Amino acid sequence: MAFPQSFLDELLARSDIVDVVGSYVQLTRKGTNLFGLCPFHSEKTGSFSVAPDKQMYYCFGCKKGGGVVNFIMEEENLSFPDAVRFLAKRAGMEVPEEQGDRDAGRRRARLLELNREAARFYYQLLQQPEGRAVRDYLERRQIRKATAVNFGMGASLNAWDVLLTAMMKKGYTKTELLDAGLVVQNKKGGLYDKFRNRLMLPVIDTRGDVVAFGSRVLDQSEPKYMNSSETPIYSKRRVLYGLNLAKKSKRPNIILCEGNLDIVTLHQAGFDNAVASMGTALTVEQTRLLSRFTKELVLCYDNDNAGKTATERALQILNGSEFSVKVLQLPRRQTENGELVKQDADDFIKFQGPNAFERLLRGSENGIEFRMAQVAAKYDLNSDEARVAYCAEISSLLASLPGAVEREVYSNRAAELAHITPDAMKVEVQRARKRLTARENRAELRRELNPAAKNQPQERSLRYNNIRSAMAEEGVLRLLLLDASLFPAELPLTEEQFSSPLLGKVFSSFWQAKCEGRDVSLAALSGALSAEEMNHMAAVCQKPESVQRGKQALEDYIRVIHTEYQRRTGGATDPLLAATEKYKDKKGEKRNV
Repeated sequence: MAFPQSFLDELLARSDIVDVVGSYVQLTRKGTNLFGLCPFHSEKTGSFSVAPDKQMYYCFGCKKGGGVVNFIMEEENLSFPDAVRFLAKRAGMEVPEEQGDRDAGRRRARLLELNREAARFYYQLLQQPEGRAVRDYLERRQIRKATAVNFGMGASLNAWDVLLTAMMKKGYTKTELLDAGLVVQNKKGGLYDKFRNRLMLPVIDTRGDVVAFGSRVLDQSEPKYMNSSETPIYSKRRVLYGLNLAKKSKRPNIILCEGNLDIVTLHQAGFDNAVASMGTALTVEQTRLLSRFTKELVLCYDNDNAGKTATERALQILNGSEFSVKVLQLPRRQTENGELVKQDADDFIKFQGPNAFERLLRGSENGIEFRMAQVAAKYDLNSDEARVAYCAEISSLLASLPGAVEREVYSNRAAELAHITPDAMKVEVQRARKRLTARENRAELRRELNPAAKNQPQERSLRYNNIRSAMAEEGVLRLLLLDASLFPAELPLTEEQFSSPLLGKVFSSFWQAKCEGRDVSLAALSGALSAEEMNHMAAVCQKPESVQRGKQALEDYIRVIHTEYQRRTGGATDPLLAATEKYKDKKGEKRNV
């Protein structure tokens, strides 16, 4: 075990899940539990539940759950040891670490220090004569020195091993440089700097750590943009460039753009609420991160086909979320020869100015307006045939809106555009709504009529081979968690008798805790179970179970498990059957199992 069990028990006792989760999520009490908007996925209606008596959380929407350590692992993107350290620091406890965990923590700290040293190195090069080419590039891009300093910009030289040599002189190893993604290994095993002859943009997370680097080439060579690869301290799905600055903005929303330099230009122009994803479309993890700082998002992607696709994907992720979402569409720019060309936020600010961008920002349309415009653009609405096709597609889109008022407002707009009566469009939307509801009802009915599928774990690797036994196994675990006094005096089951390896492992952990006089808690297994396993166990604990006839229910569950075990093993003798049926040994005393 990475940490002494006594330390983990005390840490859990000092880290009340309501207090910890409450510092991230606004919770409201409903009965014995507390509810709020899930921090792990976008939603408008709170399906995130915290059970103080079990010290567990569970989201009925995204099906994630666990104890307080799991929550910090998920919310702060930390490993189990780092989440324990995080909570220990919060609780004012000293962490008694074993060598392996000390090494892992030291490795992470070294990589963060290395990235910070590399950022300083690139920054210093930008100020020196060798950084002239990058300074000239910044001047051409109209990026002021104060802005470059604010973003910690730097320069990488047109050389093979400048950073490698400098960092090794500071005591960092080749392995650490490889792990941080700062150097690359060739086929012969030689190392060279990954970033060369580039403007360097350190990626700083919301805790102030340099976790990665973005870069832009100075000429027309490829690739134009190059970012750090995934490392032990960096996941591009969980980071947004510029959020470390944007989180301090006084503006009421956050603007999502595509490129790092778009963010730099917007901040310089006074829009200090702009952020960008690191070479990916918007991810669920990024929306969770954004939800800590705002409930209003403005999508400002490029106005080419790729940008429109990215906008549509982002709207799908944000559909039904707690975010108020708007779309800012940048108009095409007319060149001197009359050609219309696409432009990004950086181009728009340079050619039109901050005031024009502010007007666009104030007039940005909401997500449904953007999607309606995308549908309308497909059809020539002067054609009767095209209008019929348009009405069929737009009615399906409008039918998906949750609110009746929303559906009516936008149905009227669609009707006006298609040159038909509002009543006719309303009928089409109602028909589409009925079809949508019918499909959802049929899917729900199929699930209800297939209890075996309904009771299967969401994670395929955890699927049950014997549903009858697994349901009894779940019942045993729930009863023991609800009432520890139900534990039999003697071991009633072995781990091998469980049809589900996961449920058997959890039972063995519970029995060990009982034998050692510790509290039986699922939250205490955070370090022993994977995220998928803990999510499933949290779901198991949410199922209803009564302890009114707990002793009899436990015996019934155990009897089912024994019966199913004998069937699986071809009727082999059950080594613990005598224990559960209270057989006695030859001396008339209970068998000591």
